[in-house]
Amino acid sequence: MSTTIKLAIGSIFVGVIVLAIKMLAWWLTGSVALFSDALESTVNVATAIAALIAIRIAMRPADASHPYGHEMAEFFSAVLEGVMIIVAALLILREAYGGFLNPVALDLPIEGLLVNGVATAINAVWAWILVTRGRTAKLPALVADGKHLFTDVVTSAGVAFGVLLATITGWWILDPLMAAGVAINILWSGSKIMKESLSGLMDEAVPQNTLETVRNVISREAGGAMEAHDLRTRHAGSTTFIDFHLVVPGETTVFDAHEICDRVEAALVEAVPGAKIPIHVEPDHKQKHSGIVVLA
Repeated sequence: MSTTIKLAIGSIFVGVIVLAIKMLAWWLTGSVALFSDALESTVNVATAIAALIAIRIAMRPADASHPYGHEMAEFFSAVLEGVMIIVAALLILREAYGGFLNPVALDLPIEGLLVNGVATAINAVWAWILVTRGRTAKLPALVADGKHLFTDVVTSAGVAFGVLLATITGWWILDPLMAAGVAINILWSGSKIMKESLSGLMDEAVPQNTLETVRNVISREAGGAMEAHDLRTRHAGSTTFIDFHLVVPGETTVFDAHEICDRVEAALVEAVPGAKIPIHVEPDHKQKHSGIVVLA
């Protein structure tokens, strides 16, 4: 079993544990804000399951029906997570509205906050693990899950502060107000995750710094060629697709042109792990005198 699959399964177990702890905190206090925090954790469990399914699909090798692989499945998972976050936010707003109309004093608020604090600490540690490992492996489903958990940590801290302030002041209306604040915050988080994932589904180019790395590698390693043009990039899960036209002198043999391409591909894969690089070789009369200038 790969490390990625283990992390995805771990997310499910951590999500269930954190949800149980948060539900206990809500049961102890009756707090609408703590209930909203627990409701968000139900999304964590559901999206962790979706992420596991997406990762398993994305790891399948290319086949006749999917010659470019299955990596796009991870973007669908991240979009689903964004949608579920928004749905959870709307449910929280409904609960907050009811609490605002009828604010009540909380039972055992300090005990409930301590219990909720344990869940927050667990989420913080696991979120850091997911984001770190997800970025290293270039797995957007894990990164999206980790980013959402970080949002959960921030909102949990805000909820704790609001409940504590309500307890100290006796202004119990702060409890539903804090729940509404949680909903607005995770609405923003969900929309951001959806935007990032949709950009992947729309074949958005790699970030500018990665693009500059690609250009520099081609310029440095394509000795024997004349220029490279029509460079295009996109990413799908952990795979980065790079394609371009490479112009070589007309007298260049097929063997020599192939050697140049092999050298460039090897350097690009080293600079951009997981890259797939089709190169179209053209003779010198196809020069555009634009694009990437070969240094040697």
